[in-house]
Parts: sequence; C-alpha cells; structure tokens
Amino acid sequence: MGFNMRDLQKMQARMIKMQEDLQNSTFEGASGGGAVTITMNGKYEVTAIKIDPEAVDPEDISMLEDLVLTAFQDAFGKVNEAQQKMMAAMTGGMKLPPGLGF
Repeated sequence: MGFNMRDLQKMQARMIKMQEDLQNSTFEGASGGGAVTITMNGKYEVTAIKIDPEAVDPEDISMLEDLVLTAFQDAFGKVNEAQQKMMAAMTGGMKLPPGLGF
C-alpha cells in the first residue's frame, strides 16, 4: 500500500467522523409486529423502550420478556450491521486484525 502521512491523516479524520455519525445515529428494533420497540444509539445504549399495552398479559409475563429480548437483539443487530458496513467502507472490505476496529 502506498499511503503517505497526509493520506493516513485524511483516512483517520474520515474514520473519526464516521464513528461520530454512527454513535449519534439511532436504531430501532421491534418484535411482536411492533408491540415492543427498543431504540438504541450507535454506542449500543438503549435510549427508549415502548410497549403496547395489548402486549402486557399479567398471566404470561414470559411472553413479554421474550418480546423485549427479541426487540433488543433486533436493535443490537442493526447497530452491529451499521458498524460493519462503516468499517467495510473505510477499509475497502479488507479485514482488520482484532483491536484495530471499533
């Protein structure tokens, strides 16, 4: 690879900007046809949880727990996918060794 210092600095600045954009983005995971939604930012922090009252059955709390877990996993997966796409865009699809990514 024929990178000079200026190219590396530009790449680093671009990566920092993309990281900031990702961290400031929001991702929504849902389950039960939207009965439970979880909003998460690009830092994997849950910022909101919405539960449709119809999804709450006092006789079946385990179903609600499963819906929350599934919505969380959906949101987490979307953040992870966005992060992987960003890294692929930055590296041209080249795999980085562990510890050099996000």
